[in-house]
Amino acid sequence: MIERRLVPPPSAVVEEDLLEGDECIVIVDDFADIVGLVQEFLQQRGLAAVTAGSAAELRRRLQEHKAALVLLDIGLPDGDGIALLPELKQHDPDLAVIMLTAVTDLQTALACLRYGADDYLAKPVQFTDLLATLRRVLEKRRLTIRNRRYQRQIEQANFRIQLAHELAMKMNTAYLSTTELDEILHAILVGITAEEGLQFNRAFLALFDESGAVLEGRLAIGPGNREDGNRIWQDVRERQLGLHDLLTRMHEEGNVEVNRIVHALKVEAMDSDHLLIRAVRTRESMNVVDGRCAYPVSLELLGLLEEDSFVVVPLFSPSRALGVLIADHYVSRGPITEEQIHALESFASQASLAIEHCHLYTTMQRKLRELEEVTGELQKNKDLLVEAERYSALGHMAAQLAHSIRNPITAIGGTARLLARKIDNKEWLQFLSMMAGEAEKIEKTLEDLFNFVEQVKPVRVPTRLLPLIRKSLLLHFKALNEQSIRQVLVLPDEDPLVEVDGRQIQQALVHLIRNSVEAMPLGGELTVEVVREGERVRIDIGDTGMGMSRENLEHAVDPFFTTKMIGAGMGLTLVKRIIEDHGGDLVLAGGRTGGMTATIFLPVSA
Repeated sequence: MIERRLVPPPSAVVEEDLLEGDECIVIVDDFADIVGLVQEFLQQRGLAAVTAGSAAELRRRLQEHKAALVLLDIGLPDGDGIALLPELKQHDPDLAVIMLTAVTDLQTALACLRYGADDYLAKPVQFTDLLATLRRVLEKRRLTIRNRRYQRQIEQANFRIQLAHELAMKMNTAYLSTTELDEILHAILVGITAEEGLQFNRAFLALFDESGAVLEGRLAIGPGNREDGNRIWQDVRERQLGLHDLLTRMHEEGNVEVNRIVHALKVEAMDSDHLLIRAVRTRESMNVVDGRCAYPVSLELLGLLEEDSFVVVPLFSPSRALGVLIADHYVSRGPITEEQIHALESFASQASLAIEHCHLYTTMQRKLRELEEVTGELQKNKDLLVEAERYSALGHMAAQLAHSIRNPITAIGGTARLLARKIDNKEWLQFLSMMAGEAEKIEKTLEDLFNFVEQVKPVRVPTRLLPLIRKSLLLHFKALNEQSIRQVLVLPDEDPLVEVDGRQIQQALVHLIRNSVEAMPLGGELTVEVVREGERVRIDIGDTGMGMSRENLEHAVDPFFTTKMIGAGMGLTLVKRIIEDHGGDLVLAGGRTGGMTATIFLPVSA
């Protein structure tokens, strides 16, 4: 019997997390009053419960419900509760069982525990004792299930760590050749489809071509049909193949069907509505379930994969889209969980890193060839620009001197000639003639100086702006590296076309970049940003140097004004003149986080 003494009020205790989902407790006793009381008591505490009055009814309840625990009476009308224990444990090894009996001898209790019962209660049982025992047994069951689940997750995590280690060893250098890239991508696809890995049935890899115009299928792993899939993975489990075995086996036994599918996969990058292109542009994973997704799914893609449920994960680096990974449960037909998608994104990051390293290697090889070709020209251009600045500074100095000297010399020469016409003394005339002649020589020299500093009007032709910026930066390549200055280029996808004299604009850019470099002798960050603003293009050249005070900024473009951060006294004056000759503007301002920013505005070409 069940005693009702010491029963807490229904609101006092609410059991949580003891049952998961639709699990319940089955109360088995041939006394209807007893099972009714226990069922009511458990339901008041948030524990779902169903009842059974016999062994046969218990079997039906186990078929109808997902039982977590059976509260089982030993004496049943159609069977012995102890004899039922092996059957219950075979039906569900995780099923917890608490035995109830009026017999209190030790041998009966030991027999129950020996055959698989989790605990033993003697009648009469108080509700408080029953609740404490239920809580203890269910918590033990929950811990056992979770421990097994965690063990499985640890095994999978160990596999992924081992695979990540293998990939890291292959990527221990900054660059990868195309052959090494294929090996790494193949290993990643094996990890996605392995039983110890993500357990997807098939995996496809598609990458953009060199021009970035077409997304093309590249590698694939998986069975050609569902029968082959079951056979392959059954064989893997039976033979207990490890990671290296899987890598070798999958590489040698490439399936013809999945290779046909991946090689037929081609999508234009301009097709922004296509699911694969949308995934790489938004950098979001797309989970397609029964042919439906948050975005339209093309019938062509569904037909090519012959599968209506799959996940698409983008591959990308910080600067560009690289491609996509596609994975599905083609054989098992199971749902794709959020956990699997997150793990697949981790594999995708490894693939993205390997692809980016390969691109870096290819780009480095190309840049080395280009640098070798232009080294001589760069050195020549640097000498020419330095010489041009020297002559520019001399010209502005001459202009200032001419303005300061011309009026007094003209007055002296004019006075000497006037006096020479009014004096007859030959000795005085000799001195006055000499004064007039020397003044005339100085006037002629000043005239020559004016001719020297006469501004050369720019020869303006339509010119692409970005090559001028890159060449100007290359001229300071050595200084940037020696002073540990990091370059940050923010350039538009479309190269602006401006109508300028390329040589003069490059001269202005070189001056501004050199000023920024000289302002950061201990290192810093040089930022060059180009932005199209309507009919103008804006060029920002900023540094993280010491900057200038507001008073100095106001005089920075004056001739002969100089500070250590700005450099040559005539540099900014020359830059301002060049920009204004092209119909543009030069603006100097303090940086948002220190340093200085020089902004050039130029009209775009019509």
